[in-house]
Amino acid sequence: MLSHKLLVINLFVGFLSFSQANGQGVTQNDIQLNTITTALPFLGINPDSRSGAMGDAGTALSPNSSSIMWNTAMLNFSEAKSEIGVSYTPWLRQLTNDMHLSYLSGYSRVGERHVIGGALRYFSLGEITFTDNAGNTIREFKPNEFELTLGYAFKLAEKHSIGVNGKFAYSNLTGGLVTQGTETKAAIAGIADISYAYRTEDINWFKVNGVYALGVTITNIGNKVAYSANARRDFLPTTLKIGNAYTAKIDKYNSLTVSVDIAKLLVPTPPVYATINGEQTLISGKNNDVGVIAGMVQSFYDAPGRVLKDENGDPIDNGDGTYQVKKGSKFGEEMREIMIGSGLEYWYNNIFALRGGYFYENISKGGRQFFTMGVGFKYNIFSFDFSYLAALKRNNPLANTMRFTLRFTLGDKMNDKESKPE
Repeated sequence: MLSHKLLVINLFVGFLSFSQANGQGVTQNDIQLNTITTALPFLGINPDSRSGAMGDAGTALSPNSSSIMWNTAMLNFSEAKSEIGVSYTPWLRQLTNDMHLSYLSGYSRVGERHVIGGALRYFSLGEITFTDNAGNTIREFKPNEFELTLGYAFKLAEKHSIGVNGKFAYSNLTGGLVTQGTETKAAIAGIADISYAYRTEDINWFKVNGVYALGVTITNIGNKVAYSANARRDFLPTTLKIGNAYTAKIDKYNSLTVSVDIAKLLVPTPPVYATINGEQTLISGKNNDVGVIAGMVQSFYDAPGRVLKDENGDPIDNGDGTYQVKKGSKFGEEMREIMIGSGLEYWYNNIFALRGGYFYENISKGGRQFFTMGVGFKYNIFSFDFSYLAALKRNNPLANTMRFTLRFTLGDKMNDKESKPE
């Protein structure tokens, strides 16, 4: 009964956010562009081919070596004692041919309640030529970023698990270049992820046995960073994700998984400013120059909404120092900040998999909208996954993105006795 309620609640939230963006009465004039930007965006790129083929809906998927990125707590429900995976993603090939993301990850059980894991994410931005204002070449440089992760999962009970990651991120985009008299530097961050997983096999829907899983994570909680001593420090892409996955065991050879994730950046929304009497004045929203924890809390209620203007294009003053905002537009913008990923996975005889999915982000918050598809193969200790991204709009830099993942299962599978905590 609990699993039924959790699934319904999460589907309702996702439907409500989608309705706020696409429902009747919402026009382009009602939705002003207000994208939330962060530092180190490579931390939010999904390198995993399996979830990448399922609309980036991986928070509650059955565990594998990539779970340390999605939901470390889920590792306690793995069948294998240990696994290693390596992924490779050629990135933005519509724009360049030398950017790529590589990801190495793995985990191992320690006793019956504990799992440790680790990962290395490396992002190369290819070769860049720095020039001065006259167009003269200063130097050639290959910007790069990487992230090291150490994870731990603890099984609270048979169906409940928690996890935590400690991470170190390094971003060197300029190589110490001096520009306009200011020396640039690499950005460095200490980061934490926290995660929770619930999984039960006591499901029988429509006379079909199945498995339901819920995952909740907050990822990339860390210090603000800057690329020079005098620059304003920016937030990391701290993200809340709530995922659901249901696997129907149709028969001995066939199974079907449905997965849905909803996600929201826990980063302050940029407020709306206007020049009033020659001064920059905050018209709506909240000051986003705050600390990390304050920013996470503020992100739930700081959307500025749509500011109303008079016939001259000036904000309408309420006469008390505040300005008019269209009724309901603040809540509507908060809901439009929710991203939705959904996917299907079909397995035949635990050997061959077909996958498909859809990812949605509102046009006012970045507009990433795409279909995904992919396949998976498993033989003995080896498995291979491939995914392909099909963008919905022309000239989308993400179009035709492909991901490749190879995994190696090490050690024997956990039997029923070993998989249950004392």
